Amino acid sequence: MDAITIKIGIINYPGAMQSAVHGLEEMFILANNICKQHDIQRCFSTESCDIERVTETINDDHTFLLQAVLIPPSIANDYYLSPDKQLKDWIKKHHARGAITCSACAGAFILASTGLLEQRPATTHWDLAAQFSYAYPNVALDVDKTLINDGDIITADGIMSWIDLGLELVAQFTHPHIMRQLGKYLIVDTGLREQRYYRSFVPKLDHGDPVILKIQHYMQIHFNEPITITALSKQGHLSERTFLRRFVKATGLRPAQYLQRLRIQKACDLIETTNSTFETISSEVGYEDNSAFRKTFVKIIGLTPKGFKTKFVNS
Repeated sequence: MDAITIKIGIINYPGAMQSAVHGLEEMFILANNICKQHDIQRCFSTESCDIERVTETINDDHTFLLQAVLIPPSIANDYYLSPDKQLKDWIKKHHARGAITCSACAGAFILASTGLLEQRPATTHWDLAAQFSYAYPNVALDVDKTLINDGDIITADGIMSWIDLGLELVAQFTHPHIMRQLGKYLIVDTGLREQRYYRSFVPKLDHGDPVILKIQHYMQIHFNEPITITALSKQGHLSERTFLRRFVKATGLRPAQYLQRLRIQKACDLIETTNSTFETISSEVGYEDNSAFRKTFVKIIGLTPKGFKTKFVNS
């Protein structure tokens, strides 16, 4: 059986950190070798996309499909503060077609300039926090976190966080075991990442249905609000029956199941990264009934929230 190819676009914008651009390419080459050793039918294919390449492919709807877009750190100039409109449009286009969109360090400025981070959680380098918050006040910036995986968007903090970003994508597109083996080969500590990967919900975004993808993006932002089938179908300008059929076909889940898994994944992230109480987390992820939240958590994760914290945070 032929391996499934995962196409990764690495944006080599003016001033981009070249060790990150080439290091990511080489990391995915090593991941391919480990996948072969473990008979994992996945193969990463990377392309370095400079502004010329972006211009060439911005109207290419058929031959340049990407599963992920990576914006590396900046090291040479302040291009990241005012990126070209064509680059922003290119990033938005690939995100709209299902590509997981990622940034490291100052790359978050380019990502935020597209508008994709509006009302979304994100991180960047701590030294850039004040400047970032001033420029993009509607982004929920949290520089205490090394990496924030918000499903269709992933942001990482410091200059060397491109390593964390690459490992995150390897785990997401293959298996946590492959990421751990890659970390061992690189002599990089991957222990803490187990908390994010274990039973994590990774929504399917590359299904090719733009209407359902738009609804998924809506759910990613409004997951903690009351969401009904009627409201979601209206978002897509579809009848409820048509919406349900297309949503299940695209995601493999019914909307209620999808929302449950999305909320529980958010709860896992909060348990791992905050000291919030069970009741507070229940409310923050959209559950008014604490008992219902606990039952759903156990059903999906296989542990109580307390048990999950003991196993992954307090161990």
